[in-house]
Amino acid sequence: MLEDQRLESVHYFTARVSGGGKERRQRSYLDALGTLPRDRVTVRYGKYQMSPRTCLHCGAQDEVPGEKMTDVNIAVEMLTHAFQDRFDTALLISGDSDLRGPVERIRTLFPAKKVVIAFRPGRFSAELKAAATAVFRIGRANLAKSQFPERIETPDLTVKRPETWS
Repeated sequence: MLEDQRLESVHYFTARVSGGGKERRQRSYLDALGTLPRDRVTVRYGKYQMSPRTCLHCGAQDEVPGEKMTDVNIAVEMLTHAFQDRFDTALLISGDSDLRGPVERIRTLFPAKKVVIAFRPGRFSAELKAAATAVFRIGRANLAKSQFPERIETPDLTVKRPETWS
């Protein structure tokens, strides 16, 4: 279905992780994205917010980080691009059922536009599938073949792919 389509731009949505190995791996990936043409690839940031959590067994309280704004940012961007007629087919790589509403709204307001959902390994949403024009799964083998090279070098930066991603 997507063979005759041309990729115009990529919008990557995330929130910066703080601390430890996850932060280093994310920084490597974001640095690698930064080597791509800025008119084709943009990164949009949400945030992490600490939220209280109470253990159901012992009543102990602590705080856990939760990603905020990412799904809202995706929804706003998709709807904005639909209203500006910047796509015929949108490819959404997500398994977040919170995005069902904006996908349904795009399909209702713009019947000629397609929204294709790609589910990455281990992720799926029946609600999102029901709202989409079409869906497919990204297999682990295809995901592995789609990684950045082992090393990216620019005049200002050298990025090495984390070993755990090889």
